[in-house]
Amino acid sequence: MSTEAPTTDTAQPQPAPRREPHARRWRGLGWGFLVKLALMALVNAFGILTAISAWRAESWIVLGVVVALVVIADIVYFGKRALPMKYLLPGLIFLLVFQVFIFGYTAYIAFTNYGTGHIGSQEQAVEAALIQGERRVDDSPTYPLSVVQRGDELGFAIVTDDDEVLVGSAIEPLSESSDGEIGSGGAPTEVPGWTVVPRATLLTDAALQAQITELRVPVSDDPNDGSIRTREGSSGAVYESTLVWDAEAQTITDTTSGTVYSADDRGTFVSEDGEELPTGWFVNVGFENFIRLFTDSMLAGTLGSVTLWTFAFAILSVALSFAVGLGLAMVYNDPRVKGRRILRALFILPYAFPAFMAALLFRGMFNAEFGVINDLFLFGSQINWLGDPWLTRAAVIFVNVWLSYPYWFLVCTGALQSLPGDTLEAAEIDGANKWQRFRSIVLPLLLVSTAPLLIASFAVAFNNFTVIYTFNNGGPAIPGAPYALGSTDILVSAIYDVSGISGGASDYGLASALSIVAFIVVGIISAVSFRQTRKLEEYQ
Repeated sequence: MSTEAPTTDTAQPQPAPRREPHARRWRGLGWGFLVKLALMALVNAFGILTAISAWRAESWIVLGVVVALVVIADIVYFGKRALPMKYLLPGLIFLLVFQVFIFGYTAYIAFTNYGTGHIGSQEQAVEAALIQGERRVDDSPTYPLSVVQRGDELGFAIVTDDDEVLVGSAIEPLSESSDGEIGSGGAPTEVPGWTVVPRATLLTDAALQAQITELRVPVSDDPNDGSIRTREGSSGAVYESTLVWDAEAQTITDTTSGTVYSADDRGTFVSEDGEELPTGWFVNVGFENFIRLFTDSMLAGTLGSVTLWTFAFAILSVALSFAVGLGLAMVYNDPRVKGRRILRALFILPYAFPAFMAALLFRGMFNAEFGVINDLFLFGSQINWLGDPWLTRAAVIFVNVWLSYPYWFLVCTGALQSLPGDTLEAAEIDGANKWQRFRSIVLPLLLVSTAPLLIASFAVAFNNFTVIYTFNNGGPAIPGAPYALGSTDILVSAIYDVSGISGGASDYGLASALSIVAFIVVGIISAVSFRQTRKLEEYQ
């Protein structure tokens, strides 16, 4: 029996882990981290600048949203968790800014009387009213004046009777410039922080002259103290308004007639006898705009006609385009047709043509006096395509079908080539003719794949502003219609006309309410249509 010397299990001291050099640890972060750090620095810088602007404008909602988004972005991209959110966050932010915010702001405007005569805040309305009532003060001295510029901002520098140089702009009242220098002509020649515009530039630049004559530099923070104005850019005088604003009493008094205009809950300054000042501010009016859409007889009647035409235009455009595209696809899907590839390329050319250019060309072609439609195809007939409501509607539908059928030609060609050949062959063996095969097999199978596209095309045609506006600007005009609405106006172009962007009085509140109604209508139709398309799945 052998014996072995006992071994003792003594703990050997382990060497301390070697500390990684700082430079190596920094290199281990990788270029990806450095790029992310730079991008997030830009995001934070942009967020801080936006937050400062919102704070200065006292837009507290925007300030809160911007701060929240920046904080969330820092947490997501500098944290080790929430990996999916790193990819989803940019899309969610864009969705919030370009969809949710726009819809929410439109809804907010829909509950106000924002429009002509009610634009901006009460402070802006008061300032506009005082400006409209400005007159030169009778005993105002004429001050030597120089036009000064700081970036894109223009201002005036004047010399007082005490040889003091005062400088200011439209947003900064006059203040003393201690280091300003006065030239031999008596006007300021140097103003610290500003660049004096040479007299020769004023005489040769017509646009600058127009800006200068419209410029008003407040004398002080009190708008009732008047402002400095100039006619020629070399001398100025104090202009005061004949209207006096009392902030405590919320009244504007006309000093020449003694009439007092009081602020009401409609965003208007109105006197006791009902006279209103032309400038006002927008206020919340509740559901008034929505009620007007359905209760104002003249407006409701015109919009009812526009709505019916909108549905007719959208349905006919989609149905006819689909029918033409499907018919051509079936013809040129037949292997007996020679040169199918070349012919298909020719038939999809309208799809590559800009819609607004096509509408403009067709507008000239349908002209009653020199258009080729009358001259070449109708043997010189004087048909007023753009002056008669029904003819114009037919023409604009033709233009939209011409622009849309290539899309359905491509879609239906692909769908036809993917149909199961054994099913069609079995139907032919059973004795079904071409019409029976098309009605019972081809069309149902086509609708399974194209029905969602038909719904989307309906929504596009429902809001096809480009063709309607470019072809005939929604005309011809409906006699007696408000907001210059026309016979071919659809809801989206009617919203454009009501908003006043094309000219005339604007009513953004009513236009926003109408856009929300149109959005709800399209949403309901799309939801119902998508539910109905599920029934087509039984054909698969």
